[in-house]
Amino acid sequence: MLLVNINYVPGKEIEALGLVKGTVVQSKNFGKDFMAGMKTLVGGEITGYTEMLNEARQIAVKRMVDEAEALNADAVINIRYGSSSVMQGAAEVIAYGTAVKYR
Repeated sequence: MLLVNINYVPGKEIEALGLVKGTVVQSKNFGKDFMAGMKTLVGGEITGYTEMLNEARQIAVKRMVDEAEALNADAVINIRYGSSSVMQGAAEVIAYGTAVKYR
């Protein structure tokens, strides 16, 4: 499955099949959360959170691709990501785009 964040597929004529998306709500690990709190005292990257968000993006993309495959899409174009805090200690990540079929 081709995934691009532009609104066309170079060299292909396409037909839009519809919006596809994948979401996940990921919670923080208590141990990592405690260490992240300690890290804020000295500054720098909080790698536990970086890893958590990378994993959440991968899950969201997989779910988006699953929706596109259910439509027999060849690609997903104009992909975007979003995130938000849904409660204390949990973040939602969404990946969405337009499923397309080559003509």
